[in-house]
Amino acid sequence: MLKHFKALVFLLTISLSLIILPTAHASLSVDRVEPPFWWSDMAQANLQLMVHGQGLEGIQVESSTPLVTVKKVTVAENPHYVFVDLEISNQLKAGSIELTFLSQSGESKVYPYQIKSRVAGSRQRPGFSSKDVIYLVTPDRFANGDASNDDVDGLMELSDRSKSGGRHGGDLAGLSDSLEYLAELGITKVWLNPIQQNNEPQYSYHGYSISDLYQIDARYGGNQALIEFSQQAQGLGIGLIMDTIPNHIGVNHWWMDDLPSSDWINNDAKFSQTSHSHEAIQDPYSSERDRVEFNDGWFVPTMPDLNQRNPYLANYLIQNNIWWIEFAGLVGLRVDTLPYADKNFTAEFNARILAEYPNLNIVGEEWTTNPAVVSYWQSGKLNQDGYDGGVPSLMDFPLQQALVLALTEPKQGQDRNGLRRLHTLLANDFQYPDANNLVVIGDNHDMSRLHTQLNDDAALTKMALTFLMTIRGIPQLFYGTEILMSNTGSEDHGIIRSDFPGGWSGDKTNAKTGEGLSVEAIEMQSYLRALLNWRKATPAVHHGKLMHYLPKDGVYTFFRYLDGVGGVGDSVVMVVMNNNQSAVSLDLSRFAERIKNKQTMQNVITKESASTSKPLSLPAKSAQVFEIN
Repeated sequence: MLKHFKALVFLLTISLSLIILPTAHASLSVDRVEPPFWWSDMAQANLQLMVHGQGLEGIQVESSTPLVTVKKVTVAENPHYVFVDLEISNQLKAGSIELTFLSQSGESKVYPYQIKSRVAGSRQRPGFSSKDVIYLVTPDRFANGDASNDDVDGLMELSDRSKSGGRHGGDLAGLSDSLEYLAELGITKVWLNPIQQNNEPQYSYHGYSISDLYQIDARYGGNQALIEFSQQAQGLGIGLIMDTIPNHIGVNHWWMDDLPSSDWINNDAKFSQTSHSHEAIQDPYSSERDRVEFNDGWFVPTMPDLNQRNPYLANYLIQNNIWWIEFAGLVGLRVDTLPYADKNFTAEFNARILAEYPNLNIVGEEWTTNPAVVSYWQSGKLNQDGYDGGVPSLMDFPLQQALVLALTEPKQGQDRNGLRRLHTLLANDFQYPDANNLVVIGDNHDMSRLHTQLNDDAALTKMALTFLMTIRGIPQLFYGTEILMSNTGSEDHGIIRSDFPGGWSGDKTNAKTGEGLSVEAIEMQSYLRALLNWRKATPAVHHGKLMHYLPKDGVYTFFRYLDGVGGVGDSVVMVVMNNNQSAVSLDLSRFAERIKNKQTMQNVITKESASTSKPLSLPAKSAQVFEIN
């Protein structure tokens, strides 16, 4: 028996050696270095490279210039990865440096690493603010400017416009062709749903299952197309906001075949559903189990949840976002699923990015209708637990819900129903360090379209848009809302994100020219164009104070105003919403505190003048905006 056991041990030893020895003596190769290049004169001198290859065990790395110092080389748990910490002198000029990789076996590989020049003023670039109107676009569904990239070798899903959840061929070239339309509409910023590579067999167009964090999907035109789009947009006064997803990747990301470490993906890289219990983070009574289930759980099996507590992964994600800001000339980031990532990582993420770009704006998606939970994350919030997430801006989902309910529920004016909801919700702004830096929305790509939520009632949709464009905060418009796009009868997200009419050759309806649009759609588009372009030149709406009056009898009135010295140079905007089924007459004497001694006012759309001393006639289901002279 002992003889047989020794023979078995010997055979196992030989077998293992056959497996291990080739790996131990693998030829040195450097297959991938990320970030793929960097810039000189960055505010932060340190850069950490992720290197993937073979034969990296015990590797040493040398720099060809003393202006780039190799501070540390760390072989990951998986020896196919090495993290190289560099310190880059601010004396370094743009050009190529050589990094020499020296293996234990004496092999060497020289890797040329490019250092580029920053665009002048890059560090001080402005972000987005309440001066702006953001236009949210799902790129695959807006316009197909280059049909040749609809299908690309190596990317699994092929285009098929007949499928609501399929790829339809929209791309960055199509967006570039549409920039003049957006500029004329009054748009000043564009937020794109994720455009990095999503190599999924189906439903890849939505963008939230990224398979390569440094590559724009070739079906959108690739990295160069993004640069061209961004530069053209800037030339028309439109800034670019990019969607970023620190919480998860796609199941077909290249990491998944060869993870850097066993703790790179939460739950041992196996699907475990998140609880979606957002309050677990703030709840002073929550258990550790509940917090972990929320934070570390996956959204769906195709979206592995990243472990930002791993310092190398955290650093990778932060550098990746800095890289895109610099590469694409971004003015801001929209952070997807903000609370699902590790909250200490979130604070570091914001701090480091804003240290590099002090004026940049970052808006987080905390999808809850509770203002207390949303406000927890905003920079400067004095939370009970001492946490400051450092997030400058948040999506105002509580106001979105209140707006829809305010306009659609019965019994307007009774209890706290109807327009009273808006007044009550805005009264909660004391919870935010900066309510004017919230992004206010009527809808987005993940919910039914605003027109559908408002029962396809054009009058209510006009009221909602008027409110959003004049209330405090930064308004965001989902593409197609200006022409009353709807998803009535279906909650399919592919229907919600339907193609923008006229973006494809052969479309019978064209939103840009008006061909085939309904009379209601053309009227809404024209109205919104006038409102947005007026808004551009109205500082009182950008950063003026807000004063509102308790809604009475289905009428809500609020003011945006800038006080001049001694009443001279005052700028006052009055917004009046009537959600009754019939016209009403409004006595303006109640608002003397804001109107003061001014005698006349002008409707900003019709340009008609009215007296402040006479009752104001309000049409049924309407919102009117006046400048008080």
